[in-house]
Amino acid sequence: MFRLNIFRRTGLFLCLVALDGAAFLAVDVAAQHSPVASVKKASAAAPEARSTASDIQAEDELLQLANQARRKAGAPPLAPDPGLSEAARAHARAMVAAGQLSHQLEGEPALPQRLATATDLLLDQEAENVGLDSSPERGHEHLMLSPPHRANLLNPAYNVVGMGAVRAGDRLYIVEDFGHSLPSYSETELKDKIATAVQQTREQARRPVLQRRDLLIADQVACSMAQADKLGTAEVHKLAERFTVLTYTSSHPETLPDSATRALRRDLHGYSIGSCFARTDTYPLGVYWVVLSLE
Repeated sequence: MFRLNIFRRTGLFLCLVALDGAAFLAVDVAAQHSPVASVKKASAAAPEARSTASDIQAEDELLQLANQARRKAGAPPLAPDPGLSEAARAHARAMVAAGQLSHQLEGEPALPQRLATATDLLLDQEAENVGLDSSPERGHEHLMLSPPHRANLLNPAYNVVGMGAVRAGDRLYIVEDFGHSLPSYSETELKDKIATAVQQTREQARRPVLQRRDLLIADQVACSMAQADKLGTAEVHKLAERFTVLTYTSSHPETLPDSATRALRRDLHGYSIGSCFARTDTYPLGVYWVVLSLE
């Protein structure tokens, strides 16, 4: 049995950008799956007026401006997603209520958790820009002039977005939530993709085709891992008494981990696939939990 571990690194980026004679503070907290960036006018006081109504026109303009910039950069357009849009609007309203810019206000979940509660999309990457400006045009201009914000706006991996814009007095609070959306597979489709990868690995290694005979308990074992939010469970150990058991998590079922590729080059007779899709504390946006039993 093997374990596939993912380590995340977080860094802090600070820069002061001069725009039209005023200073703007850009902050980028970058992680493997959640790069985020914010920009605001450093001298701007929190406006007294408070609003909770979304500026739909401003959101549409922000989307158009983003896709215009992406087209010039050769990046594919972003498709608006209703769930991500609601997440962006909710965060914009929260910033208005708090009178400050932040990617995680006091008592508020982090970005992956916020997106997970708002959308059913399977995302393997996400990012956020937040800003405070006078108009969508000015907001987009200033975001594009700041390297971390520009990187998020032009990242070719992102294919979906939610735009949130809320006015407070003469200021516009802006939230842009980006994501890379993956196909959502049924249980049969998922197992077929894994099975295809297994047979392709055998062919490349010039080994005989394996007979697939899925075990009735295989899916239960996979779901036990999801429920425990870890790869090694008592059910996995019981299964390992009879088979060579490989367990892993993946958002790309068509690709096998290296350890599985090596194991499949051995003398084998058959295999079984167990799978379970779940959202957990470790994977708030969802992942496939896989049990591959070899005999």
